Amino acid sequence: MTAIETTLPAKGTFLGRAHAEGWAHPAVVTVRDGTVFDITAKAAPTSRDICELDDPAAHVADADGRPIGSLADILENSMAASRDREKPYLLSPVDLQAVKASGVTFVVSLLERVIEEQARGSADKADAIRADIAALIGHDLSRLKPGSAEAAEVKERLIARGVWSQYLEVGIGPDAEIFTKCQPMASVGYGADVGLHPVSNWNNPEPEVAVIASSRGRIVGATLGNDVNLRDVEGRSALLLGKAKDNNASAALGPFIRLFDGSFSLDDVKKAVVRLRVEGQDGFVLEGESSMAEISRTPEELVAAALGPHHQYPDGMALYLGTMFAPVLDRGEAGQGFTHHPNDLVTIASDALGALTNRVLLSTECLPWNYGTSHLMRDLARAGLI
Repeated sequence: MTAIETTLPAKGTFLGRAHAEGWAHPAVVTVRDGTVFDITAKAAPTSRDICELDDPAAHVADADGRPIGSLADILENSMAASRDREKPYLLSPVDLQAVKASGVTFVVSLLERVIEEQARGSADKADAIRADIAALIGHDLSRLKPGSAEAAEVKERLIARGVWSQYLEVGIGPDAEIFTKCQPMASVGYGADVGLHPVSNWNNPEPEVAVIASSRGRIVGATLGNDVNLRDVEGRSALLLGKAKDNNASAALGPFIRLFDGSFSLDDVKKAVVRLRVEGQDGFVLEGESSMAEISRTPEELVAAALGPHHQYPDGMALYLGTMFAPVLDRGEAGQGFTHHPNDLVTIASDALGALTNRVLLSTECLPWNYGTSHLMRDLARAGLI
């Protein structure tokens, strides 16, 4: 097996953020012919401001910029273990946007959530329950339209058999699961360490596409995301979703937002294949992929479930679209399934979006989140950008 390619596609309009020499605040950047350019300007000093424009891609393509380094050098320096903080390195490509996530949007993910709930966080019970649930359903749920009459019929059959689940409710019912993944400014980018809450003994990466929506609900681009998940914590109770999902450094996005232009559109997002590779220091390698074509709710439907007349987001949002990849390969004893080990290297990639690579630590060992919205506003004001 070979490592996943980490370069960006040759074509495309890319928007990101980076630490750059000369600024106290994060720089807004783009990539041109293998060089990263700082395009921070008074007209649009944040990622959020650019995504709110009528044509974000045109602004980025036409923006004046100063070169801050080659993409290859900046990617190399961004890896947390060897990062030189005096040189440029990448940050999460979003800043003031809300960071939301949608769950149970693929049938495989749906079944794994039911298994988590039934197993009550016990990995050794998962295999038997997985077989029982699959035999009981006897229906290809991936063909069901959530909220349809056919879905309601399946729901009634499952209730009659005593295995109805809150995860099946959001998987095939009328309402999507939308939750807050982290606060604005709290997501981490390419090369940063990602964090697991120390209480967890059963956890996994969730490789996903995340779309970027403006405050008007218009999807303007997409990026890759790792919706780090604690399977044992969420499996004990869905009311622990916040603890399972939102911890220091548990939301990774990047490497860049690819903005919609003549070379890339929402149709390309819907056809994307997302690849995952986990490399452990113990020699363990896990690989898999998921196809966005198998999602049960469209990106537009998921954005509309989160943002609209019922709920406004004046700074827009990044929305993880969910994953169909549920790692069940045993890592150790039979029946124990997959869980992270310290220093696992996780790479999530897609041909149109490049690759997002992060190293796994405990959330208590990752750099603390100490640069928030108030810090950004003060630094932008000192620089005369707002």
